[in-house]
Amino acid sequence: MIQTDTKPEVIIPEGAELIDECFYVWETRYGLFSSMTKQGRKMLTGATKDNVTIMTRWHLKCEQEGWPEGSTRVVNNGIVSGKL
Repeated sequence: MIQTDTKPEVIIPEGAELIDECFYVWETRYGLFSSMTKQGRKMLTGATKDNVTIMTRWHLKCEQEGWPEGSTRVVNNGIVSGKL
């Protein structure tokens, strides 16, 4: 069997702007803004371009350096107690 190393093709949305040579930000058809890494991993969606850019930078930094204490929490444990 012959195996070739192929990378999945990353489709860059129309009008996307490359930020910090690291991720793309673009306006969606609904007027929101979304971000995606250069490798094609979808990240965040928000109301303004500036906020999506700031939060994508923070998210990627936390993935590299670790999440600050208190920035993540479990809202619900998913256990149903009592009689249904």
